[in-house]
Amino acid sequence: MNIGIDIMGGDFAPAEAIKGLQQYLQLSNCATVWCIGQQNVAAPLLDQFQLNNQIQFVHADEVIGYNEHPTKALKEKQKSSIAIGFHLLATGKIDAFISAGNTGAMLVGAMFSIKAIEGVQRPTIATIIPKTNGINGLLLDVGLNADCKPEHLNQFAILGNLYAQNILGIQNPKTALLNVGEEEGKGNILTQATYPILKQNSQINFIGNVEGRDIFYDKADVIVCDGFTGNIVLKMAESFYDIAKQRQVHNDEYFSRFQYENYGGTPVLGVAKPVIIGHGISNATAFKNMLLLAEKMIETNVCDKMKNSFSATNAS
Repeated sequence: MNIGIDIMGGDFAPAEAIKGLQQYLQLSNCATVWCIGQQNVAAPLLDQFQLNNQIQFVHADEVIGYNEHPTKALKEKQKSSIAIGFHLLATGKIDAFISAGNTGAMLVGAMFSIKAIEGVQRPTIATIIPKTNGINGLLLDVGLNADCKPEHLNQFAILGNLYAQNILGIQNPKTALLNVGEEEGKGNILTQATYPILKQNSQINFIGNVEGRDIFYDKADVIVCDGFTGNIVLKMAESFYDIAKQRQVHNDEYFSRFQYENYGGTPVLGVAKPVIIGHGISNATAFKNMLLLAEKMIETNVCDKMKNSFSATNAS
């Protein structure tokens, strides 16, 4: 397998990306890693960590900055590390692509270079939810689709189920709709219209509505919502680790699981190949875990399983 990594993406690039690459290669030799970036900047670090003989290097003249307009930057900076990464992915040179760079550019690249799986109306991004029973759940969408229709949430549920099964190892995931009450008739226009669609979906194990207080408990494995709501939950959850650290309880086993670096990055679900977006402040541990996630997504063939699922749905 071949994994591409944009070593110029992130606040601490390329040093943390290359340190994370070294950590990954100490754990796994399953993949050939293609490093994409500015050679003059990366060369001293690759020499320092003795990685030159363990990777493929692809030079990129340009870098897309955080404040640049995603679509314009991708169009105008064809020699940027992100643009080259998506070209390699689209042409089959690599099997997955990782970056902690411009999030918008990564999303645009995923949507227009790799494209959505046929039948998927809107790809989605998900976040891991650490649950009090020691396992992880999944919440989606968490920001890609602020305004949704019921059929979008239904598709998120299918994508989330396949991801939970193949990546999180949860068999027959309990799937729920995030709402303001447990009763079937609760909620706004979106949730009221979504409930019966999820209830009729034979591809998922739908258990009904869950409330905000249920998110971190073992009530559901996959929780679906619109991206506006999901992003608010995500940002609130991210604050838990910072608050715990401020209050000197950051060594608590449960709260430590809210540290972003444990999960590496966020996959874009519903596109044809693995694309993983890292946090802008990603450190070496986060990059290592992004590479491990990419490896697992390739090994489990999860994107093709999603493709097959939607093909079967379209055929029926």
